[in-house]
Amino acid sequence: MIYKGPSAYNEESFLENYLKRRNREESPNNAIEKPILMELIQTVKGQDVLDLGCGDAAYGLDLMEIGARSYTGIEGSKQMAELAKKTTAGSGIQIINESLEAADLGDGIYDLVTSRFVVHYLRDIESLFAKVHASLKEKGRFIFSIQHPLTTSSFKSKEQSGRREDWIVDDYFIEGERNEPWIDKTVRKYHWTTEHYITALLAAGFQLKALREGKPERSRFATEEEYIRRTRVPIMLIFSCEK
Repeated sequence: MIYKGPSAYNEESFLENYLKRRNREESPNNAIEKPILMELIQTVKGQDVLDLGCGDAAYGLDLMEIGARSYTGIEGSKQMAELAKKTTAGSGIQIINESLEAADLGDGIYDLVTSRFVVHYLRDIESLFAKVHASLKEKGRFIFSIQHPLTTSSFKSKEQSGRREDWIVDDYFIEGERNEPWIDKTVRKYHWTTEHYITALLAAGFQLKALREGKPERSRFATEEEYIRRTRVPIMLIFSCEK
């Protein structure tokens, strides 16, 4: 069975295993992605924030703690959305259980739209970027991360899962579906080139302010072995854009 979008998180065992991996101190999300996101965001004081594919919304609590006026999370998985509501109970955070494809993001509402490792699950990024652009206030920002296209490209690399010690770069300009084994399931992602992402953002009306590839910092890793492993290939792209 191939799981599309957030549907895999509705499987209890998958969600449990995912959270264990995601919450590891040395997970790429914690050791590499989040510090860069926070550096690019700089401040959310007094700002209205929308998070696309918010997961358990722990990130929303972080943003509220540093001064966000409001935080709305959209999450396509019913089970994950329920977890997010429990995680953020009493905080004033709003969680919406809806797919990003179907969600109405509104017009001129948000100062910041963010998304963490979600956009590469979508077939139609052009429509999403247009909706995000419309949802932002003037000079609003869209800051998001994706899996690096170098790691999504190869069909052969999708034939196995587990801890990697090397990476295959192949099939880069063959865009589209990739079915990838992940945590004992097969999930569908979409491979788009870096050029495709940037072209789609510019076509939606965004200005690209920064592009980061997730260069790791030694201080964020407990072992030299894991740090060196993470220096071998970029596993994420992080975009900072402005309306």
